[in-house]
Amino acid sequence: FNENKTNQLNNGFANTCSYDYDYIVIGGGPGGMASAKEAAANGAKVLLLDFVKPSNQGTKWGLGGTCVNVGCVPKKLMHYAGHMGSLFKLDSGPYGWELGQIKHDWDKLVNTVQSHIHSLNFSYTVGLRSSKVKYINVTYYLKGDKTKEVDVTGKYILIATGCRPNIPEDVEGAKELSITSDDIFSLKKAPGKTLVVGASYVALECAGFLNSCSSPVRLCFYICTLTYTTIY
Repeated sequence: FNENKTNQLNNGFANTCSYDYDYIVIGGGPGGMASAKEAAANGAKVLLLDFVKPSNQGTKWGLGGTCVNVGCVPKKLMHYAGHMGSLFKLDSGPYGWELGQIKHDWDKLVNTVQSHIHSLNFSYTVGLRSSKVKYINVTYYLKGDKTKEVDVTGKYILIATGCRPNIPEDVEGAKELSITSDDIFSLKKAPGKTLVVGASYVALECAGFLNSCSSPVRLCFYICTLTYTTIY
């Protein structure tokens, strides 16, 4: 097995003396980091570039990609907080608990969530260093076989940048006044009454934990009806 991996490495990364790196990864999410570490473990000289363009509300975050920073991880923590509230409000009475007025502190929740995320950001940075992957937080674009702004070359370049929420350009005020899932997990104050536009799993999950954390929520989505003609 080791001999086969060595042969693959020699075939894939041989004769790279004209390049600064054998392998350049653009994107610091789970996929990009896993690929970079695996290449480095097999002897490649690896560079990982990652940069988060701020959202329309100015939100940005650290290493780890969408899931860690503005996706699965903070979502689960906020659902956990909402589930606690639901248990207290709906289920505790029949089991003998007598509770006074229950009040949710959004600021404490966000601080807890962000502290956990920052610890993960740090651990990923340390993990790349221990794997001998060079990490640079910087903007980038491709031209030929070069990544610009960091003036380096690589024989192989992996694009693993993921995706971001889309705010329609033709809806007046949408970019200026709306927030997205990029913003909700670090929002400085409780959103209060919220209109969630869309019915994807992201929209439904955000609506769920907001409602459980005492923010009234309405869900708005558009159903497109298709008509068709069968030709025999």
